Amino acid sequence: MSNKSLKNINTTPVADLKNVHVRLSSRAGQVHILRGVNLQIGPGEQIGLVGPSGSGKSTLMMIMAGLERPTSGSVIMAGRDFSGLSEDGLADFRRDQLGIVFQSFHLVPTMTALENVALPLELAHDPEAFEKASEILNEVGLSTRLDHYPVQLSGGEQQRVALARALVASPPVLLADEPTGNLDQTTGHQIMDLIFRLTEARGTTMFLITHDVALAKRCQRVMHMRDGILEE
Repeated sequence: MSNKSLKNINTTPVADLKNVHVRLSSRAGQVHILRGVNLQIGPGEQIGLVGPSGSGKSTLMMIMAGLERPTSGSVIMAGRDFSGLSEDGLADFRRDQLGIVFQSFHLVPTMTALENVALPLELAHDPEAFEKASEILNEVGLSTRLDHYPVQLSGGEQQRVALARALVASPPVLLADEPTGNLDQTTGHQIMDLIFRLTEARGTTMFLITHDVALAKRCQRVMHMRDGILEE
């Protein structure tokens, strides 16, 4: 590879967290949820995070999504320093830069699969919202379910819709919090195969939280969270 080609490779971290602490007050006193987390994730990397319940995994993802703010430390995602963003600014950032998939599908029950997937593009005033939504629903194998409501879909189908919605705007980062937690083993494996295929095809950076160590090992890097401390 030439020196010129090397210069064109983007090595700027997609996620750059430094000395992040989260402390919350409770009746029993202060609870230290995250304890000095440092994390860098490069473009296109896949990170699998495992750890016991209550160790701080979901809190870390909420911090990375700008859905919670750290007590101290710095969070820079896709080149944006969260400390300088208002709540509206964080919402705009999530819309444009992040895809998020949760264990619970969080679909709008009064909207069809097509409408759910098109929603983030409509909020961004994309004139091709429904065309793009239809294309990605076809990509996740739901071309015949566009007009179905969430209650008419199986759990696996609902998670496919949620994944399509998370990726329809081609965000550089996908955050996935136990995306197979509400699914049976076979369906869960199908969903994860789909997630890996779609993110790899798009060069999407993925941060995956899971209790399944074997699943985490499919990622390029595996990290562990214990009592609010992140270890690789």
